[in-house]
Amino acid sequence: MYPLIRMIHQIVKHRNDPPLALGEVHQSVHYCHPLDLDVWMELNNGRTLTLYDLGRIPMVRRTGLIGAMSQRGWSFTVDGSSVRYRRRVTVFNRLEMRSAVIGRDHRFIYIQQSMWHKGEATSSALFRLAVTGPDGIVPTDMVVAELGQPDWNPALPDWVQAWIDAEVQRVWPPEI
Repeated sequence: MYPLIRMIHQIVKHRNDPPLALGEVHQSVHYCHPLDLDVWMELNNGRTLTLYDLGRIPMVRRTGLIGAMSQRGWSFTVDGSSVRYRRRVTVFNRLEMRSAVIGRDHRFIYIQQSMWHKGEATSSALFRLAVTGPDGIVPTDMVVAELGQPDWNPALPDWVQAWIDAEVQRVWPPEI
């Protein structure tokens, strides 16, 4: 079940945080709960993605995107993700999460997030978001203009561009 109470908690906790410009980092704190564990008694990989939701949604709200979407009848969806796991997370571990919009291309917005426990990175994720409207994907030029930052278009890091290039080569629909 989706942790709605935890999501509401994060939204309420960060409701008075100052606005974030695109590229600035949103920091949040989360805990690994007993129901987040897998059979090896560590943070389940699916729940890791859900915890990233709990950091990403308040961050996106702080950039003004949630307000812009409400006004324009837009929504957004995760179009792709890549997660790297490096350290075990166990029950009641305190996780510091960092979330930032790091770039865009003509169709997608790229967000990087990471989780830290006691100063060590436990995982890092790259998410590709599509803002959608009644006519399909909204060009990111329109999105950043709506956010009052029409010139925001930093170069994507090489590793992000390599991931984008690899995704273009990926067979769709899947062969198996």
